[in-house]
Amino acid sequence: MHKSDFLFTSESVSEGHPDKVCDRVSDAVVDTYLGKDPVSRVAVETLVTTNLIVLAGETRCSEDVSKDELEAAARAAVKDIGYDQDNFHWEKSEVQIHVHSQSSDIAQGVDSAGNKDEGAGDQGIMFGYACDETDVLMPAPIYYSHNILKEMATARHAGNLPGIGPDSKSQVTLQYENDKPVRATSVVVSTQHEEDLSQDDIRELIRPFVENVLPEGWMCPEEEFYVNPTGKFVIGGPDGDAGLTGRKIIVDTYGGAAPHGGGAFSGKDPTKVDRSAAYISRYLAKNVVAAGLSRACTIQLAYAIGVSKPLSLYVNTHETGDVNEDRLAEVLQELVDLSPRGIREHLGLSRPIYERSAAYGHFGRIPEEDGGFSWERTDIAADLKSAFGAS
Repeated sequence: MHKSDFLFTSESVSEGHPDKVCDRVSDAVVDTYLGKDPVSRVAVETLVTTNLIVLAGETRCSEDVSKDELEAAARAAVKDIGYDQDNFHWEKSEVQIHVHSQSSDIAQGVDSAGNKDEGAGDQGIMFGYACDETDVLMPAPIYYSHNILKEMATARHAGNLPGIGPDSKSQVTLQYENDKPVRATSVVVSTQHEEDLSQDDIRELIRPFVENVLPEGWMCPEEEFYVNPTGKFVIGGPDGDAGLTGRKIIVDTYGGAAPHGGGAFSGKDPTKVDRSAAYISRYLAKNVVAAGLSRACTIQLAYAIGVSKPLSLYVNTHETGDVNEDRLAEVLQELVDLSPRGIREHLGLSRPIYERSAAYGHFGRIPEEDGGFSWERTDIAADLKSAFGAS
């Protein structure tokens, strides 16, 4: 039996979280390559720890990208995040680069040749999701978790949050009644800080960001508002905990409110369906909800390495609409070419637009004029309405 009254929790982490530092650096590398050659192949991971940044992976590009350029991209990303601490500093940290040419075995499966279209860069399953809980058609718990940290980062970069460091985490628990979020029952924020700030000081610094992000009247009870619950968070970032690319895939997507195929996004060029097919799945689901065909929608796509057509397209509207899901799957495939090449061209993915997506979620963002977050457009919603006679 479907449960309509429940609590649901999602977390987010800031751009200064060690794993997010790695995602940011890896996507800076992707943008470096795509800026030189839009059909570059990139699969680069990053590791960070105390005063050390390590890049490893494989690439292919028609133009030379030097180790110096990769190091500069990594340092610039870390500097922009705000790391100039003694034990993790954008300029003083050692940078190691272990990047080599893409495997010819992988390349032959992905590249187009003769009558063969470009194939998927790997096998796998990818999910997209949308719902009407927020204006951007994202689940509410992850949406508010992201925005608390994003607002804190904006203030920190502007110099309006003194004593607070780049490494932060948030967690929001919402009460649902009749499947709708109605209030927060608990909020957790942990943030790196300078030694001279007390737990009470930090609590009052952080409180306005939570209150401003949550809808009016949604603030949790005071005893359920947890700020730095361990009491102290001075040692943070990569000095406090090693980071790796791709370890925050639920933070990157729907906060656990929808399935995940398991593949990370950052550090991968758009021929990798882990990234591009997850983006198009979100795009399709969002357009279904934006068209008013359902209040929630899950899309799954499946691919095989070297094969251009998807092996399957699954649509689930969670009994929130009255459209035939099999027919909806057919219409979506008529409107969008779901081959790797078709996805890349439809969303304009072969350009340097990825570094900005590395923190605060890949979804629920605003489409940008240069093509950033193109998968958040709702430009086929009208066609979907027409196909189903929706007003």
